[in-house]
Amino acid sequence: MTAPREEAAHHQPPGEELSRLAELHGVATSYSPSPDRTVPATATAVTRALAVLGVDASTPQALRTALADRERHLRERLLPPTVVAWSGSPVPALTALPDGTRLHVTTEEGATRTSLDGLPPGVHELTATAPDGRTARSHLVVAPPRLPSVPGRSHGLLVQLYSLLSSRSWGMGDLGDLAELTGWAGRDLGVGFVQVNPLHAAVPGTPTDPSPYRPSSRRFPDPVHLRVEDVPEYAYADDQETLRSLRERAARLRAAVLEKGELIDRDAVWDLKRQALELVARVPLGPGRQAAYRAFLAEQGQALEDHATWYALAEVHGSDWTRWPEGLRDPRSAETARARTELRDRVDFHSRLAWLTDTQLTDAQRAAREAGMAVGIVHDLAVGVHPEGADTWAQQEYFAAGMSVGAPPDAFNARGQDWGLPPWRPDRLAACGYAPYRSLLRALFRSAGALRIDHVMGLFRLWWVPQGEPPTQGTYVRYDAEAMLAVLVLEASRAGAMVIGEDLGTVEPGVRERLRERGVLGTSVLWFERDWTGDGRPLPPESWRADCLATATTHDLPPTAARLTGEHVELRDRLGLLTRPLDVERAEAAADTAEWREELARLGLLTGSGGSGSSEEDEVQAVHRFLLRTPAHMVGVWLPDGVGDRRPQNLPGTWDQYPNWRLPVADAEGRPVTLEEVAASPRMRALMEVLRSRGEDAPPAGG
Repeated sequence: MTAPREEAAHHQPPGEELSRLAELHGVATSYSPSPDRTVPATATAVTRALAVLGVDASTPQALRTALADRERHLRERLLPPTVVAWSGSPVPALTALPDGTRLHVTTEEGATRTSLDGLPPGVHELTATAPDGRTARSHLVVAPPRLPSVPGRSHGLLVQLYSLLSSRSWGMGDLGDLAELTGWAGRDLGVGFVQVNPLHAAVPGTPTDPSPYRPSSRRFPDPVHLRVEDVPEYAYADDQETLRSLRERAARLRAAVLEKGELIDRDAVWDLKRQALELVARVPLGPGRQAAYRAFLAEQGQALEDHATWYALAEVHGSDWTRWPEGLRDPRSAETARARTELRDRVDFHSRLAWLTDTQLTDAQRAAREAGMAVGIVHDLAVGVHPEGADTWAQQEYFAAGMSVGAPPDAFNARGQDWGLPPWRPDRLAACGYAPYRSLLRALFRSAGALRIDHVMGLFRLWWVPQGEPPTQGTYVRYDAEAMLAVLVLEASRAGAMVIGEDLGTVEPGVRERLRERGVLGTSVLWFERDWTGDGRPLPPESWRADCLATATTHDLPPTAARLTGEHVELRDRLGLLTRPLDVERAEAAADTAEWREELARLGLLTGSGGSGSSEEDEVQAVHRFLLRTPAHMVGVWLPDGVGDRRPQNLPGTWDQYPNWRLPVADAEGRPVTLEEVAASPRMRALMEVLRSRGEDAPPAGG
């Protein structure tokens, strides 16, 4: 008879004291799925989020004690653990200090100051000493007020690298293909950037999760992307017969994808590359290469050693470190130190793979800039990492154990979402001056002209779902957005790089404005740009925002041709994903597309057959002419749109019903096409000529 009462307690909203305690720790007690609706979080979700942050609110007495402790701490502290100073602006955290408080700053370079005036950008150490003897030490993040300016207006390509195979690929696109793509696109098409999917290191094992958005580590790239033949030592490997055999097997993998309609098999590709790289690693490095490798090891330090150690241990104990022998679950234990010594050859092998991949990434960005690209390669930062991967092992203290990132229920998904990614703890990030976040950004900016941040709203707050609970039983936990933005602006400015935030979907009020203030571009996708506060019709191009990357589609949406023909509805119907009758879905999709066709015709952008009865290729071009009419700083072309591909790379809501992340780029008939065929495609060139010529389709001056 107690079950109903327990269930009711599970869903009850937080009381006044719990709400106050949650607020003081950045844990939300409600959320708003729409402007006119507020939903309370459950007391259980709030209590469990607080527990992960080290706050006990499990009983009334514990709750009162925790609340009193937190209020006393905030009342007595001189400074927060991290202080943000935007160059040229007042520092709010210092205005509350008692009169007569002395400041002492030790800069990154070791210099000492007694004032914040004229401090260089960086993360410094700040000490405040109050007249009553109280002392506080904080990390001081000094950042430029904005990111580097956008280098004029540019257009570029968006592509999932694995999907674009050349005649030299080993069964999936690689960094050699990326360098070729940037060299061709920059010189022949005049593009300013190429945006790729996350190239983060994956969790090893068979089968490997093919999603690039659930990696083992975001800090280091995945060596599966290496072009093995481009490693200098490859030519000097002793066992050339084995290498030739591996190349032949790789050619069969490539042919299976391109000629026989088979899916991209990342595991098979990596098996061949790993065998080849084992042979290449036996070749001694020359003095110059050895010096470069030693410099990389020294620069990456403990982070690389941990990363390589995890991969070496995973070879022995499996890729779920939570199931390893207890002593090995701690990267700082004596057992791990002994294992690292015993496995030093494997640790060195994985360290060398990280170096080789970093080198080829740098080479690809250099090729892009030498081809005339103003931006070059736009890398993608995933929201989080796999709970059993290298990053969560090496940085356990920074992750919220027992929690997963997701999204609350909304109009599109009544059950909410659980992405299976453990979030960072905001308290631990602040306490260390955001060190893991800084090192992550520095690693990505090494070879990036710009960085796309997936779900950029996560700089402000994330939906935490307690382990074992449905996504409906989660709650938002807030991050120090000022500090997250300051570190982002600091590291991007040091690299001279741009930042693009993926801000699609439900966005908290004020977030886009704060991102724009700091120079972070947003993301605008044509089909979502409607006058939602007015008649709901397609938003005219002059009404679009300028500070964005404007595209017709993304990797999670149907290609433009499929949207125009309605094939995306038929696909979802075949997979049983529709929640309404097929006729209803068809009619709604057709009406949506018809309104956009009307807008394209109104603007005179449909050139085929005088604007009526235009072919699907004409309409794809018209869509991109429309994007050029907007004031968007960047216009992106989904590369598969250039050859008429109908298949999405990822179909959200599916797992094994659809081959997510495993499809090669294909033409309008579904035939896979190589990078060489893309470069020779008249359809591709015709579309890119639309963007290159611009002419009357450019937005008005000052738009």
